[in-house]
Amino acid sequence: MKKYRPLSLKSVRTYSLCARASKVSVKSFSRPPEKGDSLEAFLKKLPDSYAARDLRSVVDAILSARQKKRPVILGMGAHPIKLGLSPVIIELMKKDVLSAIATNGAATVHDFEIALVGHTSEDVASELCDGSFGMAEETARGINLAIKKGASKGCGIGRSVGEYINRGAFANKDQSIFSNAYELGKPATVHVAIGTDIIHMHPGADGAAIGKGSMIDFRLLASILADLEGGVYINLGSAVILPEVFLKALNVARNLGNKVEDITTVNMDFIQHYRPKENVLKRPTSKKGRNFAITGHHEIMFPLLAAAIIEELR
Repeated sequence: MKKYRPLSLKSVRTYSLCARASKVSVKSFSRPPEKGDSLEAFLKKLPDSYAARDLRSVVDAILSARQKKRPVILGMGAHPIKLGLSPVIIELMKKDVLSAIATNGAATVHDFEIALVGHTSEDVASELCDGSFGMAEETARGINLAIKKGASKGCGIGRSVGEYINRGAFANKDQSIFSNAYELGKPATVHVAIGTDIIHMHPGADGAAIGKGSMIDFRLLASILADLEGGVYINLGSAVILPEVFLKALNVARNLGNKVEDITTVNMDFIQHYRPKENVLKRPTSKKGRNFAITGHHEIMFPLLAAAIIEELR
């Protein structure tokens, strides 16, 4: 067997550090914040690297889309509502930053309860023990009625719930994403998996109406995505439903001959899950376009993104 000895390093080749290309320099370093700094000053002092650079790129893409009148769509789960982000989302709709909202069935539940009584999110673990979980009468009756009324008129779930809240006696309708979307004339689509939402456990649930409303919303989202060239799609905290719906709706848009290539996709979550990475970031932009993963808690990162956008608008 061949015997090996340690190599001699006497003849290794070296070069000057000054001539070497480097990825990091003091020019890209952050600067420490000072007392009384404005938000603009804070953002400018962030380092010019990695996530901070990506955040700036996302802001630029959104502002560019807005200037060119291209869609900026927020796809999200229900947690942003539970975390108190509705006012931020509503403000971005009012400022014409967000063109449309796409979400799941649970979002209608939390949005409805906030609008009606100003609180939401029950203790699932304790109420599951005696079967009382999800059995709030007003929530199920109201949302199921809204869905059935809307379906009979050929409306999707998002518009149906938005109209119901907007025209009803809801003390906090100004905090409702769906009500504001309805009032502003902005599309809000809801994509439901039967059995996932508490309202499906009630006798007033109509599977045909829910299916019809959700199918109308799927086609509406596909229509918006058909116009997404030069626009932005943001996935905020949905690990499965919205990434799957987005991929299929995008495929329908492209299948029908619409050019949807030069797009920017963004996934914002505190964990980068498989489906958002593949269905929102990689696959839709594999031919052209850009994608960004912004990792962090919704209640910090999304307001920061919104603040950066609004600061630029000023």
